[in-house]
Amino acid sequence: MESERSEKDLIVDVTSTDVHIALMENHRLIELNKESSKGHSFSVGDVYLGKVKKILPALNAAFVDIGDKKEAFIHYLDLGFYFTAFDEFVKKSNPNTDLGELYSRIKIGPILEKEGRIENVLKQGQMLMVQIVKEPISTKGSRLTAEISLAGRNIVLIPFAEKVSVSQKISSKEEKRRLETLVRSILPKNYGAIIRTAAEGKNAAVLVAELKSLIQKWEGSWKKVAKDKGIQLLFTEYSKTTTILRDLLNDSFSNIYINDEKIFEETKKYISLIAPDQEKIVKLYDGKEKIFDHFEVTRQIKSSFGKVVPMKQGAYLVIETTEALNVIDVNSGIRAKTSDQEENTFEVNKIAAEEIARQLRLRDMGGIVIVDFIDMESGEHRNELHKYMQGLMEADRAKHNVLPLTKFGLMQITRQRIRPVTEINTAEVCPVCHGTGKIASSVVIDEQIERNIAYYVEHGKTDITLKVGPILGAYLKRGQTMLSDKSFLGKWRKKYKCRIKIEEVTDFSVLQNELYDEKGDRLEA
Repeated sequence: MESERSEKDLIVDVTSTDVHIALMENHRLIELNKESSKGHSFSVGDVYLGKVKKILPALNAAFVDIGDKKEAFIHYLDLGFYFTAFDEFVKKSNPNTDLGELYSRIKIGPILEKEGRIENVLKQGQMLMVQIVKEPISTKGSRLTAEISLAGRNIVLIPFAEKVSVSQKISSKEEKRRLETLVRSILPKNYGAIIRTAAEGKNAAVLVAELKSLIQKWEGSWKKVAKDKGIQLLFTEYSKTTTILRDLLNDSFSNIYINDEKIFEETKKYISLIAPDQEKIVKLYDGKEKIFDHFEVTRQIKSSFGKVVPMKQGAYLVIETTEALNVIDVNSGIRAKTSDQEENTFEVNKIAAEEIARQLRLRDMGGIVIVDFIDMESGEHRNELHKYMQGLMEADRAKHNVLPLTKFGLMQITRQRIRPVTEINTAEVCPVCHGTGKIASSVVIDEQIERNIAYYVEHGKTDITLKVGPILGAYLKRGQTMLSDKSFLGKWRKKYKCRIKIEEVTDFSVLQNELYDEKGDRLEA
């Protein structure tokens, strides 16, 4: 079960094309997210002005074009109670209108009938504001809602609503009253809000600042709607980094390491808004080693995303993912702590449950997950394992349900799927043999590297970086001491009168090697 004092670190690796975000708990990789820094992907929380393409009376739903190649889907029940207010605002807004006045004078209601028909509300070609609640998966487009909400750390802002509700997890009646009174006093007309658990104990200044920021974001989209009634992105949620912070930031969050100054400043600014006392946990990483290598994220990705996932004492999981189903098989390997087979099996199954709970979050596996645990005779053990799994899954933010084990040792887990499952191919085509299965003799690898160095020194390159895997790096540096340097590296420096430094890359295979000049440009061997 998740420790209350667990140490959480967020490691953010910014490259020229992507932002990779790793959540570490007690130095173990728990979640991995990726955000493209070029172009826009259709993500949960994004709000669009979409166009109704086709009404589906049989399903009481419609297809909506939001600019994606796959048409998005909205059901009648996802239009929301106050759809008519949003619809009126879209239709009446234009560049000559005072949008603030238009918004405040729109009447909220009447509410849509629960048993109503979509064809009586929407027409083909109609423009409507929609928000993505489920990303495109496989052949299916995004799932939409027309009930727009803007989530902050402490408050969720709901346009065209009047109700202010407080999280049930806040137990103090006095605190509930304080928060509700405070939020009601600062909400403009035609706005509602949900006060989240994180708001408990927060002072008025923090809540006012966050609410103003959410209102500003929503009202910032109005001009776009007024100016152009075409299909467009109105606004997006915060970046993945800040979205994760919004959902996860708590007192146990110890460090956020970021290797990019711009994202570092953006994150610091966001934290100063939602939790000013925690601004100091954001740190700019400027080490020479790659950030994911330094915090051992790369190594954990390689060991965690394969089909076979090793665990303690030789036990392992086999994970198969299909379109409709995810299957996880638990294998005991060679583990044998006691001579009691039933007790051994129970221990292995508990270790497997811990890894499975981690894998579901790490790969963001959704839909139906069937786990084939090792058979246990004891009904008590089966019940204990079910409770243990439920406890492990409490830390998972996705909606889920864990069913008891069957007598065959099968456990069914359903987990909310709002994004495609994360798949990373950990098997690589060998860059040395190019998939043929045969490589040049390792004995002559130093000669091959030396020939390449000699060629580039002859062509004016006198400052060279040699990137190699750790094993080859150790071989080439063999013989280096404080007093003398009899290594291959030392020999080459003297012979070619140039600067050569070795950089070890954990991703490289045994004999893989690459040369770079002083600007960091690769030299083609």
